[in-house]
Amino acid sequence: MLPTSRILMLAMISSMLMCAQFNASAADAPEAKSVFGVFTNPQPVTIEGYSQDAMEPFISPDGNYLFFNDSNSLPQTNLYYATRIDDLTFQFQGEIGGANATGLNAVASMDVNDIFYFVSTRSYSQTFSTIYWGMFSNGSLSNVAIVPGISKDKLGDINFDQCISPDGGTLYFVDGVFNGGSVPQHASIAIAKHEGDHFVRFKDSAKIMRKINTDGLNYAPDISKSGLEFFFTRIPGKPPTPPPVIYTATRSSISKPFGKPRKIEAITGFAEAPALSPDEKSLYYHLNVNGTFVIYRVTRP
Repeated sequence: MLPTSRILMLAMISSMLMCAQFNASAADAPEAKSVFGVFTNPQPVTIEGYSQDAMEPFISPDGNYLFFNDSNSLPQTNLYYATRIDDLTFQFQGEIGGANATGLNAVASMDVNDIFYFVSTRSYSQTFSTIYWGMFSNGSLSNVAIVPGISKDKLGDINFDQCISPDGGTLYFVDGVFNGGSVPQHASIAIAKHEGDHFVRFKDSAKIMRKINTDGLNYAPDISKSGLEFFFTRIPGKPPTPPPVIYTATRSSISKPFGKPRKIEAITGFAEAPALSPDEKSLYYHLNVNGTFVIYRVTRP
């Protein structure tokens, strides 16, 4: 069994899942030349007024809010928000109104139009869907609904992670395959494009992500504004070892596949869930510190 982590978030519904099969492309692709700065200097983030587990960080595109959830291994997981004091300090405000329902509610992201995305198990047994969206304003969501076009509508296939591109046009999400355990048998990152009032799975998704999905369990995606820089978490090989590692990959054009991922060396320990700041000089993530998950960041010039 893996330590408490993001991929344990669906243990509460694992007993109802059936076996499924998954195939991923491991074809090679040209690597993009790295032109981005190197992250260094890990520092803890303080959430004033909050002392529980803090996981799955996301900074709003305007930089004013930190979104996060509490422990994703609990029977009830909730989404919260805090307001910015500075890059390392936020003031806790409470639950995100309209986001939390019975079960797991986690993994926030938001585009520049304030459309808020998150993962929830609230209706999985009826809909086989877990990715939701709503309009964020002043700490609350309105018009919360399932994001159409993502689910494979198959028992055992679960989308347990997501991140929207800043412009709202592209959704990166995880196709997880569970066979009754709390840890997925497979986890690969896929792409969907926003078309009107729904999303459509991108036909070249496997090609674009083929170097991302070549090894182990791949999850917790995050994308830069340009679409040329990608971040994610990987558990190499088969569980229960080794621990998760945060990687980055780049490409020279949005029409090309991402190059070979590189570990972010400054991030050590049991770390997951990378999220870029709006100015893209900071990368936030959660880290297990003596059994409690806290938010950290690394920075670059």
